[in-house]
Amino acid sequence: MQPGSLYYHFAAKEDLLVAVYERGVEEIRAAVVEAIHRETDPWARIEAACAAHLETLLRRSPYAQVLISVLPKNVPTAMDRLNAVRAEHEKVFKELVAALPLPVGTDRKTLRLMLLGALNWSRLWFDPAGRETPKSLARKFVKLLKEAQ
Repeated sequence: MQPGSLYYHFAAKEDLLVAVYERGVEEIRAAVVEAIHRETDPWARIEAACAAHLETLLRRSPYAQVLISVLPKNVPTAMDRLNAVRAEHEKVFKELVAALPLPVGTDRKTLRLMLLGALNWSRLWFDPAGRETPKSLARKFVKLLKEAQ
């Protein structure tokens, strides 16, 4: 395929980036939504969401590479579109964190952002040959949240 052939389908390279980014986020979001439908307890739901997010992200998906390495602010011409895609996925976690039985006054937004940051950052340090699995990490992340109450 000739490099210019891509522009038959995408008007600009930013459009291609947005399409790849959307695909990556949708992969993760679909896995999370499927996982949480099997649970009713708020803590079990957030743990299932974390595990699904990690499993999808850490399986070395080429889409996941884009999600981790591309920050919307670094692509000004596509920033609004990339932020909108990310916000749709974060909405699921916003609802999950809102349902947690946390002490009054807990800053749920910061908690959600911290959790998503930890999940996404794992792409850089996770060792697939190590002792941890995405599920065991999710369990530990949620345990830390519960213990912090």
